[in-house]
Amino acid sequence: MANTSGTSGKSDTSDASENKPKNDQSSPSKTQSNKTQSNKTESLPGPMDVLRGARAQLAELTGMEAESVSSFERMEDDGWMLRIEVLELARVPDTMSLLASYEVTLDAFGALTGYRRVRRYERGRADRS
Repeated sequence: MANTSGTSGKSDTSDASENKPKNDQSSPSKTQSNKTQSNKTESLPGPMDVLRGARAQLAELTGMEAESVSSFERMEDDGWMLRIEVLELARVPDTMSLLASYEVTLDAFGALTGYRRVRRYERGRADRS
């Protein structure tokens, strides 16, 4: 019986010593994980991701769904500027519905930094030439 308790005591000690190297080995993987996360935050979204995000953010702020994006460009400071068409007031017939153009600015990561309505018009009316 004494040998059995001595054996179990040795296994407990060996288990504790085995855990130390495992923890030491896991540190490099945590470092690699941190590097991967920092690379993800440093990588910039592509144009389609920016476009989708801008539409979603504008809809959340205004409560109105975007119908289309009529203009999309990257700015010199690595930000983005979009012009998004929004249905502001639905009417019957649909050609009489009121639409608006919103100018939306985003930072390099696609976060909305500002928006403003630049035009409001009826769906059935064309711009004057």
